[in-house]
Amino acid sequence: MNQATIDRSAAWTRLAEHAEEMRRRHLRELFTDASRGEVFTRQAAGLTLDLSKQRWNGQTLELLLSLAREAGVPEGIRALLSGEHVNVSEDRPALHTALRLPPEASLVVDGEDVVPGVHETLDRMATMVERFHTRQWRGATGRPIHDVVNLGVGGSDLGPLMVTHALADCRPRDAHHVDVHFASTMDGSQLVDYLARFNPETTLFVISSKSFTTIDTLSNARTARDWLLARLVEDGIQGVDEEMVMRQHFIGVSAKPDKMSEWGIAESNQLLFWEWVGGRYSLWGGIGLPIALVIGMAHFRDLLAGAHAMDRHFEQAALGDNLPVLLALAGIWNVNFLDIRAHSILPYDGRLEYFAAYLEQLEMESNGKSATHDGHQVSYSTCPVLWGQLGPNAQHAFYQLLHQGTQPVVCDFIAPLRRYDDVEDAATRDHLKAQHRLTLANCFAQSRLLMLGDDAIDEPGERPGHKRYRGNQPTTTLLLDRLTPATLGALIALYEHKVFVQATIWGINSFDQWGVELGKQIAGETERILAEHRGHEAMDASTRALIEAVWRMEKESDR
Repeated sequence: MNQATIDRSAAWTRLAEHAEEMRRRHLRELFTDASRGEVFTRQAAGLTLDLSKQRWNGQTLELLLSLAREAGVPEGIRALLSGEHVNVSEDRPALHTALRLPPEASLVVDGEDVVPGVHETLDRMATMVERFHTRQWRGATGRPIHDVVNLGVGGSDLGPLMVTHALADCRPRDAHHVDVHFASTMDGSQLVDYLARFNPETTLFVISSKSFTTIDTLSNARTARDWLLARLVEDGIQGVDEEMVMRQHFIGVSAKPDKMSEWGIAESNQLLFWEWVGGRYSLWGGIGLPIALVIGMAHFRDLLAGAHAMDRHFEQAALGDNLPVLLALAGIWNVNFLDIRAHSILPYDGRLEYFAAYLEQLEMESNGKSATHDGHQVSYSTCPVLWGQLGPNAQHAFYQLLHQGTQPVVCDFIAPLRRYDDVEDAATRDHLKAQHRLTLANCFAQSRLLMLGDDAIDEPGERPGHKRYRGNQPTTTLLLDRLTPATLGALIALYEHKVFVQATIWGINSFDQWGVELGKQIAGETERILAEHRGHEAMDASTRALIEAVWRMEKESDR
């Protein structure tokens, strides 16, 4: 199908006609069918996906499945998983799924089996993690490392940050405790707090950057290096020199080993990943070192196994039973046919605090595109604006807009069915289980109210306008059997594949980010002008004035 004219394809046209009818129907009308919940619910890899509260019916889904076939989704899935060059603008594959293949697998890409290299990195990670957990990784003065600070940004930060927080209760009990921290902001505001509190003798930094040129990360890394050298070498601690500090206090994770070596990272402290892994898809390999340090390598491999289980489901399940495909089609229906451009992610589990932020990058950096593979500008909407936070907190914040505002929003509710089974004290366990039950009640009640509006309330008499609820807001509910490394891996992979299916239908490339690259380029030019105090004449009037304000402040500070 010519993706530049997707909005004139047969399936697209039929969906547009069908949408005219469905826009006139309220969600409450669709629930006259008692079997609706079962009809629109699917399960795989420890996840249950309930799409019954979407504003669609069986005909809608059949038309969407026809669109997926017409757009080449089955062929796209095979191309992605077999290592074809689906990243067309950079002429390379997108092989994050290869990072979770088991060691006995084989995937030959461009004449090379990539699996042995993947597991070589995982084995090196395992060796590093064991050294930390057995107190064998020691700083330059011989004391065991206690604090590890990950210096990264974007996917090199958000993925590990999200997973370490979600799985913090999976820490191996018999391991030496290592505290893992994250610093991503280029202004140093996160890093300065750590440097004020941590002991340099027991602190190690992981520099995570695919290109090893990311200015945000390297500016933090230089500050960290100077802090360590000043405290451990310049202060004259006996027997400690710069080479020892670099060897004992820095690990590098990058696709550029030469740049890591040039910066001073010892070869034995380098973890590699590959150009065919995008940063926002990279937590499954070396970028996941902070995760493995928190949960242990066995649980890290469980995380990979859960993601691989979803990969297998994505590859093998029929389109109508395929969780990523169905989730993607619900999004296509909302964005392109119901004109719903806002999407909120609402986890009902405090451990998933950073999941919405993670998906914001995954989806908007991947599919925030307006040019098709063949370079045409799209004539239809692509990625919605994604946002969200923990559902119980959001209920006291922006749910007012969801229930009574004028903006249509689709919501994903995410929750584990079971929690706190492993709490030893019976009384405490009962209290916590009751809290979890209350949390699930809130989760289910909110999606029901968003669906039904006023009809969800059994209250006699006419309500005034300020107490009216229109409902008809579509939602998806995703239930995890439990939140474990395996089910979290499956959940993340589910959304990764959803993004790819939508990109395939829209005819865009999920795996580049030229908008991000342009921002880096322009920022570099502006930083040079600020530093050199010249060259701003070519700027627009607003930017010139902002630059001059910085220069005036610098002059006043120098007086």
